[in-house]
Amino acid sequence: MKISTKGRYALRLMIDLAQNQEQGNISLKDISKRQGISVKYLEQIVSLLTKAGLIRSIRGSQGGYSLLYPPEKYTPKDILEVVEGPVACVSCLETERNLCPRYNECLTVDFYKGLNKVINDYLESYTLKDLIEMNQNKKWNYII
Repeated sequence: MKISTKGRYALRLMIDLAQNQEQGNISLKDISKRQGISVKYLEQIVSLLTKAGLIRSIRGSQGGYSLLYPPEKYTPKDILEVVEGPVACVSCLETERNLCPRYNECLTVDFYKGLNKVINDYLESYTLKDLIEMNQNKKWNYII
């Protein structure tokens, strides 16, 4: 599994919203400046996150984006699945029911199931709050 630029930027955007939540609704222009990500790219990401119910979008002069829940309620897996799709190390494990015609005779499927479990458990073991606390002394510009 390789996390794309869109996935990395989505995580950075969510961390930015969490770090700045006391400001209320946050504009993409402000996030763009802090994160060095174009507004156009951020628009694509916030569209996905809004549709998935992870963030709120408010229009108007006082508008912008904000988290719907406290930072400790979001895991990296929640965010990455929205922009990347199912988190799976091999395509045959992307769906609940394995559709591979060789599944019953596959000598590697159990290995990949184990690897998948490790990846998913790791992505679920952190929250946005944890990521912020782990890196309080770092600036989040360009580190993820």
